[in-house]
Amino acid sequence: KFSSRGSFAVCAGTMSRRSVALAVTALAVRGFGLRRCFTGSAQTPLTGQRGQSLASTRRVVPDAFSALGVSSHGLATFAAAMLTAMGVSTVAATPARAESPKDRKYSLADQVARFQRAKDEKNQRYLDIDTVYDGSWLKGKRVLVVGGSRGLGLAITKELMAQGAETIGTCRGAPGGLEGLGCKVISGIDVQDNATMQKLVKDLGGPIDLLIQNAGYFMEGKETLEELNDKEQLKQIDICALGPLRVTSALYKGGLLKGGKVVIITSQAGSVEWRFTQNKGEGGDYGHHMSRAACNIAAALMSEELKEAGIPVTLVHPGFNRTEMTSKFEEIWDIEGAVDASVGAKRVLHEAKRVNMDTTGKFFNAEDGLEIPW
Repeated sequence: KFSSRGSFAVCAGTMSRRSVALAVTALAVRGFGLRRCFTGSAQTPLTGQRGQSLASTRRVVPDAFSALGVSSHGLATFAAAMLTAMGVSTVAATPARAESPKDRKYSLADQVARFQRAKDEKNQRYLDIDTVYDGSWLKGKRVLVVGGSRGLGLAITKELMAQGAETIGTCRGAPGGLEGLGCKVISGIDVQDNATMQKLVKDLGGPIDLLIQNAGYFMEGKETLEELNDKEQLKQIDICALGPLRVTSALYKGGLLKGGKVVIITSQAGSVEWRFTQNKGEGGDYGHHMSRAACNIAAALMSEELKEAGIPVTLVHPGFNRTEMTSKFEEIWDIEGAVDASVGAKRVLHEAKRVNMDTTGKFFNAEDGLEIPW
């Protein structure tokens, strides 16, 4: 018997098997889990539409089945078949379980919520990278930073030097911040220019242990359908997607990646799934997002091609860093947890340490070390 408020009762001895089955079917249609009704599980109290307790019903239902001479499991199977035929799901609702940080595979799309969760959980990996960072593994390693003259790239170069790595930084024009650091500088390297790739191979003069591809570009204005800029779109794709492809290809063909690993600094902007959260209701910045998505697919394909050679290729979102490139978003630096580039550098190098053939082709968020979905 059903009331307008969603409560119900099953009267043993007064209902046929068909009626009981139909009653259970109706219960399932109204949202009461089949298995929990049949077994009378005490794990989770049954509730009606407005939260009224149905604990007493858990006792009535099994008794009704017993009086009819039908096992709970048998009737469950029968009613489940009826529901399936009707196109109604028979999967019982499972109470939500608080997710343990250790069980997480993917990072959180909402940047503000991600930062807040880190604070709520006192996640030191996220809030203070120095609590987990150990750069001693870099000592003596030969590391190439493509795009190392400013911003995050310069911060990475400085940290590599501080850890005793044999560091090489590239730049398109003047050395900029690389000057005076004591690292080797290869100037005149433009990731948009195939000709300069040969110069890079020649000037490197030998294999490297780690390639960090940091060169990137983000146009100043905001793109919408009313204000598209296809030249800027193509420039972003050329630098952010084709750039890493050109560099990796040149070094691989030159035999300079043997025994080494490749880290490509990309962006969460390349995640298609996260657009429905981060760009919900607005879209926009087409060139930026397309360039990063293209970068990610190129890296995934390179990881497959280089598997046989034992060269891992891993994508890293460096987190939100306070650099010239992100200054257009300065007003949200604080609420989204943007950090100084020196912190971002340690985050990237912390991720680089664990790059191997098990992580090849994967896309990680350097803020929390979790994967980002494609």
